[in-house]
Amino acid sequence: MDAILVVNAGSSSLKFQIFEIADVGLRRCIRGQMDGIGTRPRLVATAADGAVLVDRRYAPDAVGHLPAAIAETRTWLQSLEGFSLRAIGHRVVHGGPDYARPMLIDHDTLDRLATFQELAPLHQPNNLAPIRLAMEINPDVPQVACFDTAFHRGHAPHTDCYALPWDYYEQGVRRYGFHGLSYEYIGERLAEVAPAIAGGRIIAAHLGSGASMCALREGRSVETTMGFTALDGLPMGTRPGQMDPGVVLYLIEHKGMSAREVTDLLYRSSGLKGLSGISSDMRELLASDNPRAALAIDHFVHRCALSAGMLAAALAGLDAFVFTAGVGENSAPIRARITERLAWLGADLDAAANEAGETLISTPASRVAVYVLPTDEELMIARHTLALVNMS
Repeated sequence: MDAILVVNAGSSSLKFQIFEIADVGLRRCIRGQMDGIGTRPRLVATAADGAVLVDRRYAPDAVGHLPAAIAETRTWLQSLEGFSLRAIGHRVVHGGPDYARPMLIDHDTLDRLATFQELAPLHQPNNLAPIRLAMEINPDVPQVACFDTAFHRGHAPHTDCYALPWDYYEQGVRRYGFHGLSYEYIGERLAEVAPAIAGGRIIAAHLGSGASMCALREGRSVETTMGFTALDGLPMGTRPGQMDPGVVLYLIEHKGMSAREVTDLLYRSSGLKGLSGISSDMRELLASDNPRAALAIDHFVHRCALSAGMLAAALAGLDAFVFTAGVGENSAPIRARITERLAWLGADLDAAANEAGETLISTPASRVAVYVLPTDEELMIARHTLALVNMS
């Protein structure tokens, strides 16, 4: 059968899915990942019915880095029978000023994308690594890059610029926004779940290890919390979120930190992890009785509430609020605390529905409908990949 392979590579995990190209559209056949790279490597894949196809553990030095993970995963994928690979779709976090839609990748495009690595050092190099390898091994298989920034590229310049000399904007120093594939999916899914309000004023909250919010009107991005890089906006697992740039100047000028040290601090040692001193994982913080864990959670909820107010102002009101991603989909306590802070906008939580993880978690009397919708970035990548290959 003809199939699309979707690859989402990170620093410590390599996620993949295979979609059959069927007459009725795309059908998910296999979902898998290699996680714990360099620490506790484990390759797991399941079929559409949940059957385990592989569950293999490795010594840390056997899969010590992403290239080794790609090689092991590729070996397993090649053992599968019955699939004819039509194309490979990749999540690429940063498209820079050049790419506002999914693109077929050639060597020139790959080289251009590599120039944005400093804007997304946790993601971009890892996103591009499997593309390079696949181009070497399977040069005849089309590869498509789907960008997290593309969904936000329709913003007006006055919303995306910084108050810097205009030349910087023209050189690409502007607010890009991220998690676009997730927000694009949520916009489409909401049209199925609640068509009467899907075209209205929506805030989608992608809350996970990386976290952001997006204001949607008629299913399109109007404003978002992230900016030039994925450091901006909400506090995250290891990233600080919105911060006075003067802090960076202070760290360099008065603490003697190098640019590399500051980069490491902001991307790997801040956020919930830095503030709590315990963990970047919200589940561990919620289970802890350490006051600093409580401090980190309070800070996260506070900044989410502030950002919701900002986005509601951008929309001139609010019709619905959607929780998605790891924390948003799975943490009833965090959903409850954030929704409580949205009462002034008209949100009224149904506590029982929230605890049960239902799709609609607001009461009938709530002026703002509150939803929990699982995201599916891989399906969006597969759709874009198939559409682009069919056009070529």
